[in-house]
Amino acid sequence: MSDIIEDEKFVELNYKVVDDKTGDVLVTVDYPLGYVHGVNDVMSEEVTKYLYGKKVGDIIEVPIDTKLLYGERDESLVFTDNIENVPEEFHQIGMTITMENDKGEPRDFIVTRFDDKTLTVDGNNPLCGRDVTFKVEVLTIREATDEEIELGGAVGADPELHEILDRAQ
Repeated sequence: MSDIIEDEKFVELNYKVVDDKTGDVLVTVDYPLGYVHGVNDVMSEEVTKYLYGKKVGDIIEVPIDTKLLYGERDESLVFTDNIENVPEEFHQIGMTITMENDKGEPRDFIVTRFDDKTLTVDGNNPLCGRDVTFKVEVLTIREATDEEIELGGAVGADPELHEILDRAQ
């Protein structure tokens, strides 16, 4: 019997997120993303639920309502400041700047624009307010080991992977 995705199976995927309007690839992973299905679903439930019953080689396309994942776009999280007030190392489109609010809670802001006078940062998730489709390819399915089930993923996996995924989700 061919392995299919079900709870407690170790699964490896590749995926990309495509802007429905422009066709631009907004997010991609260049290495297999491994996890234990139903234990540590590293992708949103909106995507994960379509993976049940899929086999190696299957490709699914899931349109996502980004409002469900990230909420409404909040224009109050977009700031423009004089370029002189921003250290030069942040004068780069796509640069992430972590700032804290009055309560000391951190939030990432991304540099979205700058010129010789101003620099603009945006604290919304980059996918917020877009119509996107997750395109997911199933690469591996196998029985998970007890240790993988306990950890929710591959033993010895890179701990920074979750940070990358949190930004993408």
